[in-house]
Amino acid sequence: METTPSKTFRALDLGAGDDGRWAALIRETYPPSVVADWLTAEGRTDAGALAARRLFATHLPELLPSLRRLTAQLEDVPHAGTFLTLAAVRPFWSGCTQIGSGGELLRTYDFAPDGVEGTFVRSHLLRPVIGTQEGGWGLLDGMNDAGLAISLTFGGRKVHGPGFAVVLVIRWLLETCTSVDQALARLRTVPVCIPQNLTLVDATRSVTVYLGPDIPMTEAPDACAANHQSETVPKEAEEAQRARLSRERLAALRAAGPDVAALLRPPLHKDGYAQGFGTVYAAHYRPAEGAVTYHWPDDGSWRLSFDSFTEETRTVRLGRPRPVPARRT
Repeated sequence: METTPSKTFRALDLGAGDDGRWAALIRETYPPSVVADWLTAEGRTDAGALAARRLFATHLPELLPSLRRLTAQLEDVPHAGTFLTLAAVRPFWSGCTQIGSGGELLRTYDFAPDGVEGTFVRSHLLRPVIGTQEGGWGLLDGMNDAGLAISLTFGGRKVHGPGFAVVLVIRWLLETCTSVDQALARLRTVPVCIPQNLTLVDATRSVTVYLGPDIPMTEAPDACAANHQSETVPKEAEEAQRARLSRERLAALRAAGPDVAALLRPPLHKDGYAQGFGTVYAAHYRPAEGAVTYHWPDDGSWRLSFDSFTEETRTVRLGRPRPVPARRT
């Protein structure tokens, strides 16, 4: 049988980020070379750093105390303060599929396994939040104690402009909002640096919106998302193929509905790990219960909640092994 990649995940309760544990995690996960690699060339200049801090203070003022607290613990790490603004980072493209329905949020996250932080965190900056951390303190997906859950997918268009990595926007929304409607109102005011699709869920509403540096926030036809924002077929062959596969996954998701089992088999579960777009995990958020369960096809599930969050580390196999074709003699 052909082996499949494994990934080590850890669950950490990081509280308010002021006891040194968060800083220790960032130091371990984002050494100076990685921090510098995340930043744009402009972000590594004094002018770029100043612009990033101003953008943060303008749009995310509620998180300024947390930013200062974290940055103060990393004063010896070059560019750490600019990195943590997530307002001067290079674009990165991912896969992913997600659906919101009946107060629940289900998603797959597709990326190169070694490029994913793999940290499930519970924190309390402004309020209790649980999610999948990326970018030091951003979130690929998450929920808060008010019953709001949010996740992202890449929007499919390789456009880059001024704004934040959306993982920090998700963090900000979960720290400051209690409902989908409140989060949507805030989203209209904040710039994001690449096209992204967000699916937002609370007890009464599920919605997907398209975001980008070149478009206004646009509500999708339903609370589903893959990796496109338009039905227009791109002219470039590679982009057209990517869009076609995205539409196939979205059609499969709509047909299956909010079904965890469907997330664990093709076409929603992908094995393109060598190409950097294999499924790293599937997540099922029940924000009204304050619980999330992470799933893998052959290695079971991992449930975390506000009431029961145990710090531990697990190594899981990401997919199912496939038979190796027999050699002809």
